[in-house]
Amino acid sequence: MRGTKASFFDTNVLLYLLSGDEVKADRAEAVVSQGGVISIQVLNEFVSIGVRKLGMSYAEIRDVLTPIRLICRIEPLSLETHDLGVQVAERYGFSMYDALTVASALLAGCDVLYTEDLQNGQLIEERLEVRNPFAAS
Repeated sequence: MRGTKASFFDTNVLLYLLSGDEVKADRAEAVVSQGGVISIQVLNEFVSIGVRKLGMSYAEIRDVLTPIRLICRIEPLSLETHDLGVQVAERYGFSMYDALTVASALLAGCDVLYTEDLQNGQLIEERLEVRNPFAAS
């Protein structure tokens, strides 16, 4: 997958698909519709936030996640993900959850991580570029 500019999507990008902010919802849809990679962690966080903060039913969450799961390759969480996540957290000072997202993207061979949680334009491990899809161009 290297060299193909594979994209990894953080949970916050997927959540904007549900946003009342049309500009952000449209931007999220534009990047996600091109396909990419997510992790089991992203799916779990989406469910948690959907139920806890957005008041969604599990059926509604399944309805939203079904097309995403068809478009995106899903990476498992593993001991390797955990170990790399700890290294990333230590090296870059990220929270463990952000570091696990980064580790998943690195292990999946992605070149781009779409998120608004990290510094736009940051290059991680000299190969993973952080992009905030909602930042002004």
